[in-house]
Amino acid sequence: MLDQFQLTELLARSGMASIFKAVDTATGRTVALKVPHIQFESDVVFWERFRREDEVGQRLHHPNVVEVLATPEKSRMYMVMEYVEGRSLRALLGRHPLPTAQALDLAKQVCAALVYLHGEGVLHRDIKPENVLVTPEGRVKLLDFGIAVFASTRRMTWGALSSAMGTPDYMAPEQIRGRRGDPRTDVYAVGTMLYEMLTGHLPYESPNPRALLRAKADEEPRPPTWYVPGFDPSLEAILLRAIARNPRDRYPSAADLLRDLEDPSAVPPYDPAAAGAGHQPHVSRRVLVPVVVAAALAALASLVWLSSRSQTPADRSAPAARGR
Repeated sequence: MLDQFQLTELLARSGMASIFKAVDTATGRTVALKVPHIQFESDVVFWERFRREDEVGQRLHHPNVVEVLATPEKSRMYMVMEYVEGRSLRALLGRHPLPTAQALDLAKQVCAALVYLHGEGVLHRDIKPENVLVTPEGRVKLLDFGIAVFASTRRMTWGALSSAMGTPDYMAPEQIRGRRGDPRTDVYAVGTMLYEMLTGHLPYESPNPRALLRAKADEEPRPPTWYVPGFDPSLEAILLRAIARNPRDRYPSAADLLRDLEDPSAVPPYDPAAAGAGHQPHVSRRVLVPVVVAAALAALASLVWLSSRSQTPADRSAPAARGR
């Protein structure tokens, strides 16, 4: 027993916590308890991370997000969550591609969860297959808000307390550089997961974590056709935009990525010549119009200057002659 909860089964164990299946004896409901290992309870960094995960989770209510339940009194540190029957996307995926329809469906559900989270002002920052549960019916449940953060908060974040923020394979380049991130950081992680679901590989692969992080910061990702010849060009364009190294070249929101995933065939194939090293930069009209206007003004100024230079000496001396 742990307070009012009767623990019935160990579901999972990590280096920092165990997750148990339990019964709430006050309500009869089956729940899941996340219980940190005892040695971490006195760790102020871990305590802050765990407290924030509990705080963020209790604010969220969405079909694709694991619900965190409020508990009035606790004799020790733990978290109560809804019990979800299913397995992680990592267990479902392994190292083999999923059927395209299934991969797109899972990615769209993750995007739907992110649209909701971002609308609530929450950045997840650790999207990865291990944090995506899939029920037998195929419903996605996103979990683990240990390094999530409220977009509007100004207090110390987990990133300031630890150098290990996120998971290297799915971290965006700006996270590697120590930046806080924004919704495009989560978009990058979803794009990386979808890339893996469709190809069985990651866009950057290295057994050396330092080499991996350096490559993600300095090199363009391998296009899916590197691993899967004949890969759908429209899906490739979606993936390469989602995992663009520069956040400005990515989908600006999970909603925009979801829109393209709803109808990939409507997305034009990427143009390697125009895309440079491997992705298509997205140029908005708000950026393009001022650039065009500036270019036109520069061209006009050049014409005026050339016109003045082309005047003959007689032309330039005419006013002085009239003055005499």
